[in-house]
Amino acid sequence: LMVINVQNGVEVGTEIHQRYTSKKNMPVVYVLNQCDHDKANYEKSLESLKERFGSKVAQIQFPVNAGPTFDTIIDVLQMKMYKYPKDGGKPTVSDIPEEHKTQAEELHGELVEKAAENDESLMELFFENDSLSEDEMRKGITTGLIENGISPVLCVAASNNMGVGRLMQFITNVFPSPCDTTDEKTIDDKDIKCNPAGDPTIFVFKTEYESHIGEINYFKVISGDITEGIDLTNNNTRTKERLSQLYVVAGKTRNKVSKLSAGDIGGTVKLKNTKTNHTLSSNTNLQLADLSFPEPKFRTAIKPLTEGDEEKLGEALTRIHEADPTVTVEYSKELKQIILNGQGEHHLNLVKWQLDNISKIILIWVV
Repeated sequence: LMVINVQNGVEVGTEIHQRYTSKKNMPVVYVLNQCDHDKANYEKSLESLKERFGSKVAQIQFPVNAGPTFDTIIDVLQMKMYKYPKDGGKPTVSDIPEEHKTQAEELHGELVEKAAENDESLMELFFENDSLSEDEMRKGITTGLIENGISPVLCVAASNNMGVGRLMQFITNVFPSPCDTTDEKTIDDKDIKCNPAGDPTIFVFKTEYESHIGEINYFKVISGDITEGIDLTNNNTRTKERLSQLYVVAGKTRNKVSKLSAGDIGGTVKLKNTKTNHTLSSNTNLQLADLSFPEPKFRTAIKPLTEGDEEKLGEALTRIHEADPTVTVEYSKELKQIILNGQGEHHLNLVKWQLDNISKIILIWVV
C-alpha cells in the first residue's frame, strides 16, 4: 500500500518508493488519504498518479465530496455508495444515485477492461458478455496484482475512519497471497519461493529497543512454519537462536501467537545475536540478500552536554543505529569529534529528540 496525501498528489517520496517497488517487481495499491482535508484535491492527485505511473493506475473508488464536508465514497467495483456518519462509524451502503451513476458506470467499464486484460479466460467472458461479475473482476484484479499489471486506487479519510473498513475488505478479498507474488533473493542471487512446506526460515528486517523489554526483532517468514520455541540457526553469525515468544504486531500492540506461516510478518524478543538483515533458518546453507539502505547525506559533530555521558551516548547511538541503519556514527581522530550522519537535518533532529527525551542525554551540536 502506498499512501498518497490527497492535498499534494505524487511527491518526491512517492517516486522514491515507486522506484523501490519497480526494482523488486512488487505490486502497488495507492490509497489517497486525507480526503476530508480543506485542501484536498482528489482529481489533481489522481491525475498526477496517472501521469507518473501510467495506464496501470485504475480507480476502485472516487469521493463524492472531497474536502471538509467529505463523507461519501462511490465504489465502482461493487457499484455501491458508502455514506459515513461524521464520527466515522459504520457506513450506510446504498445504490448509486442518478447524479453519480454516469461517472460510476464509465469507471466500472474501465475497471472491467483492466481486470479482463490480465486473464485470458476473463477476456473471453468479457467478449462474450461485454461485462464481468464482481467475483470475476476480483479474480482479474488479483491476477493483475500478481503480474504487476494493475495498480488500484482507493480513497480514505483515515483520521476519521472513513473508507478504512472498505480498504481492509479489499485487502482481504482481492490481495494475492504472499506466496503468489515476487520471490525473495539469496546472497548468491538465487530465488527462494514463499513455500509453506519449505524449510522454516525467517528474515529480520527491523530491530528496535524498548527499555522494559530489550531488543525486539521484526521478521518475515520466508518459508515453512515457525512455532513458539523453535530453534533456528542464524546463518549470518553461525549461532543458534530459540524463538521462545512469537507476536503479531498492530501498532504498539503485540499479540502473542503460537505459530506463524510463510508470508506472515511477526516479532520476537530476547534473541542473543540477531540483528537487522539476518537470516534464521533450519537450512544452514540459506542466507537472504541484505536490504540496501541509502548512504548518509547530512552530517554534524555532536557531544553530550554533561561530561561523563560519552559512554552512555555511545550505547544510545548504537541502539538508534540498529533500529535505523541510515543513522551512522563515526569518530574523527583529526577533529577529535563524534560525527553523526543521517539523511537530512530533520532526520538528525529526530535522533536528537530521541536522545534528549528517551535516553535522557542532552545533546548539543558542535559548531
